[in-house]
Formats: sequence, structure tokens, C-alpha cells
Amino acid sequence: MPKYSYRAADPNGEIIQGAIEALNEKEVVSSLHDLQLIPIRISSAGQSTLSNLFTTKVNPNAIIRRISSRDVMQFTQDLATLMGAGLPVDRSLSILSGACANERLRRIIGPVNKEIQGGSYVSDALADYPDIFSRFYISMIRVGESSGTLSTVLLRLGYFLNDAQKLKDDIRAALIYPTFLVLLCGVSLMIISVVVMPKFSVIFNDLGIALPLSTRLLLETGSFVLEYGLLLAMLAVLCLVIVHKYLGTDTGRTAIDRLMLKMPIIGPLIQNIETARLSRTLGTLIQSGVPILAAIKLATDTLQNRLIKEAMNVAYHQVKEGKSLSKPLSDSGYLPELAIQMITVGEESGMLDDMLIKVGRNYEKSVRTGVKRLIGLFEPTIILVMGLMIGFIVISMLTAILSINEIPF
Repeated sequence: MPKYSYRAADPNGEIIQGAIEALNEKEVVSSLHDLQLIPIRISSAGQSTLSNLFTTKVNPNAIIRRISSRDVMQFTQDLATLMGAGLPVDRSLSILSGACANERLRRIIGPVNKEIQGGSYVSDALADYPDIFSRFYISMIRVGESSGTLSTVLLRLGYFLNDAQKLKDDIRAALIYPTFLVLLCGVSLMIISVVVMPKFSVIFNDLGIALPLSTRLLLETGSFVLEYGLLLAMLAVLCLVIVHKYLGTDTGRTAIDRLMLKMPIIGPLIQNIETARLSRTLGTLIQSGVPILAAIKLATDTLQNRLIKEAMNVAYHQVKEGKSLSKPLSDSGYLPELAIQMITVGEESGMLDDMLIKVGRNYEKSVRTGVKRLIGLFEPTIILVMGLMIGFIVISMLTAILSINEIPF
């Protein structure tokens, strides 16, 4: 029988950790309820052991890490679980203030709970920390408070953040290997140019032989890098600063966003990413009871591409005038046609929120597939370029070494 680790709260609010054998997680929850415990987190024993390796041996007071989106997601899910079990929000926050693994987030939960106990709304208390809880997050909480369905909205918000986190993790995981290859290629070429090549240059100069063109080019490149390497690095940093400043302007950011959308493979991928983000956010907001105009505003804030964001602003004004959402999005040409058709069907059937969430899920899958396809093209290209450059270096050096046999003794 599998073993599960659990983290639960007793009737007094004390956190209890332990392990229990059960057929599945539902049976664990049932057993904890029989013990008058409120489950906060349940995982398989293997996962718990790995988690404890990082949480119990490291003192959180010694290393206070920043509050990540994963921490906010976990906080939201735990709060939804406790409130779903019937606990009031202040009691739930009191439990989480002792159970939260992130020290910095734990320091925030306490003041938030005091504000709530003093009569403030949950949304107002969380709004004091805009760097942690986004406008989208606060709006969802505010809707839950006004409709009396805060625990349901928190649960829905937890699912939303979990799906968004999974998509981020998949993209990051896919980028690890090609990033490693690029760094390895750069370091290898730097070592060859700065360390290996100067030594060969001395040997060939002492012999006084006429070197092949490829070898001379290689040696000159190595000497140039060695002599002007610091200047090149400074110029590179200066260029990066200039580009960063340019991208910080509206003109620069818009130009780059337009260029990215026009690129063959990257353009459709960016479209899919923005479509997934927009559809999922907008659908979740409408489903939670946020008015469509306010939902469009909040969903637009989550977008990264300026052109698609501008298209959503146009859609906002047209919807405000009583027109459909799909028409201005279709006229912009920045979103995939299939997504537009699905949104149109959702409007006509009166199920726009459900259709938007389906669009979000479909395009999240497309993003994962697109990233894998892009990495699949990128990896062999890096390996090929790296092989050609190192092969050129090896052939150039071998040609020079073989030409030593032509020296008359």
C-alpha cells in the first residue's frame, strides 16, 4: 500500500506533519478528517522526502529567498484548502503564517491577517503588496468577497496559477540544454583562442615557415582576441546597455515586438503564448463574475507584446460600444484564426468563459509543442556550428603541423 506524507492543522491551529498508508489521496483526506485534522498538503512519501531534504536542513532565517510565483500559487492553494474545510479567512491565515515555507511570505501573512481582523477586506489587505499579488489576483479576490464565494474563487485561482506555473516550468526546462550548449561553445572557443592558439603561434614563428591561409587567419584571430579582448568586452557591454535603453522606450519595444511577430518560427510561437495567456486569464475572470469590460482591462495587463495589447485596447472600446469581442481581434490579425473562431462560437452560444478557457488550454498545449519543435531545430544547429568551428580549428592546425615536414634541414 502506498505511503503518503501529509501536513495538516488540528482544531487549535497547530501544524502537524506525518505519514500514513492509504490507497489514494482521497483516503488520506478521509483518514485525516476522522482524526479531526484539516489537510493542508498531501504528497507521496518519495516527494515528501525530497522536499524535506531542502526544507528541513536549510535554515529559512539564514537564507531568505524572494517570493516567487510558485510561492504565491502554493499559498493560494493552501488558503483555498483551509477555507474549503470551513475555516474563516483569519483563522486560515493564522495557520498558514506558521506553515508557510517562505520566510518572507510568512512575514507578510501576519500583517495581512491583522488588517483583516481589524475589519479590512482581504483584497484591500493584499493590495498593499502589489509586487507579490497582481491586479488580476486582487480583482479575483475582490469578486469572491463581493459574491460570497471566496473559497471557490481561491480554488479556481489556485488552478489558474498552477497551470501558468506548469507552462513556465516546461518552457524553462526546454531551454536548459540549448543554453548549456551555447555556453559550452563560447567557453571552448575562448579557451582555444586565448590559451591554445598563442602557444602554437610562438612555435610557428620560431620555425619561420610559411603557414597556410586558414592557419594564419586563425592565429591572427587569436592574437586579436588576446590583445583587444578587454576592449571587445567593454564594447559588447556598451552595446547591451544601448539596446536595453532602446527597448525601454515605447518606440523600441514596439519595433521589437513587431519584428518578433514577423519571424518565421518565433512569431507563431509568440502568438500562441499570448493567446493562451489572454484566453485563460479572460475566461477565468469572466467565470468568476468579473464584468467583461473590467476583465478585458485586467487580461490586457498580463500581455507582453505591445501590438497584441493595443489590439485588446481597441477591442475594449468596441465592446464598450456594444460590439462583439471577436470582430476587433480578427481585424487586428495578431491572434490565430482558430482562436478567433472559437471565441465567436463562445459569444454566440453564451458560453464565452468556458470557450475562452478551452482556447487557453489548447494553445498552452500548442506552446509546449512549439517550444519542443523550436528546441529540436535549435539544438542540432548549435551542435553543427560548434562542430564546424572546432573542425576548422583542428584542420587549420593539422595543416600547419604537416607543413613542418616541408622545412629543409
